[in-house]
Amino acid sequence: MNDLFRGERVRLSAFDPEELGKAYARWNTDSEFARLLDGVAPRLHSAKAIGKFLEKEVEDQPPAAHYFGIRTLTDDRLVGDLELDVTSWNHRDAFVGIGLGSRDDWGRGYGTEALRLALRFAFLELGLRRVSLTVFEYNPRAVRSYEKAGFRLEGRMRQILNREGRRWDVLYMAILKDEWMEQNGNKN
Repeated sequence: MNDLFRGERVRLSAFDPEELGKAYARWNTDSEFARLLDGVAPRLHSAKAIGKFLEKEVEDQPPAAHYFGIRTLTDDRLVGDLELDVTSWNHRDAFVGIGLGSRDDWGRGYGTEALRLALRFAFLELGLRRVSLTVFEYNPRAVRSYEKAGFRLEGRMRQILNREGRRWDVLYMAILKDEWMEQNGNKN
């Protein structure tokens, strides 16, 4: 049996609002990170304020929300976070969000692997049928990562975002359990 939360390069860890608050305060100083993470104009907040916000966010969420830190296996460094939110137990549907903070960690496969771990958890442990996400059109690196993890484009909200005087789409992507099972064969 596989270690559910451990891959070859990263592992999913318990969500620590205080630690993540400090990390987000550092990561948010890079406006590109902030623009890739959220569709609103970037705002700077202190580590304490972010930590309090995250702590309240976790406290207010139902048990269907699963929060994780993303850590490297080589040095146990926090490189990002991931949330898997079951939006409907009846339909066995969830939404996933992921963020990697430092540019030094982008393009190394950490996000793709963390997403694969989250999908294994979603489909094999939670018994979900579908996992969805949204991504900004101007983030092709994330789109490629999601496609590597098995997500398929399902639709788009046309020209909903305004960045630097240009209109951008929000893309909707999803993966079904059958697609994930086919992609992963017997190696769960």
